Amino acid sequence: MRWSVIFILFYLATAQSAWSEELMLRIGTARINATVASTPESRQRGLMHIRQLCENCGMLFVFPQAGKHNFWMKDTQLPLSIAFISANGVIINLSEMKANTTVTHSPQGLVLYALEMNKGWFEKHGVKPDTRVEGLQTALPSH
Repeated sequence: MRWSVIFILFYLATAQSAWSEELMLRIGTARINATVASTPESRQRGLMHIRQLCENCGMLFVFPQAGKHNFWMKDTQLPLSIAFISANGVIINLSEMKANTTVTHSPQGLVLYALEMNKGWFEKHGVKPDTRVEGLQTALPSH
C-alpha cells in the first residue's frame, strides 16, 4: 500500500512539473499568462482534456529548433486559436482549430514557438501576422 501511495505522489509531481513553468507574454497591450510546454511530453499532451482556459491564459509551445511544427486537436475539448511564431518573436500566421479533430494546422514558415489561446482571442485583440510577441526570450526548450 505504501508503494502505491508513493508512486501516485511521484506521478502527480512529475505530471504537474511538466506544466509548472509559466510566463507572462505581451502582444500589444494584451498580457497573457502562458503555461509553457517545452518538453516532448508536454508538447505532445498540450491542452488535451482541458475543459476551459481563463480569458487571457494560453499555452506556449517551445521547440528545440525552428521548423515546420504541425498541430492537431485530438482529445482537445475546447476550440482554440493558434499563433505560429518565428524565432525572432514575430507571428507568421494564425489558425482557428476545432475541438476534437485531427485536421493538421501548419505554420507558413519556420517557427520556434506556437501559442494556443481560446478561439477568437487573437481576432478579439486585433492580433495579425507580423505582430511581435514580447517575453519569449526566457522560454527555453527541454529536449
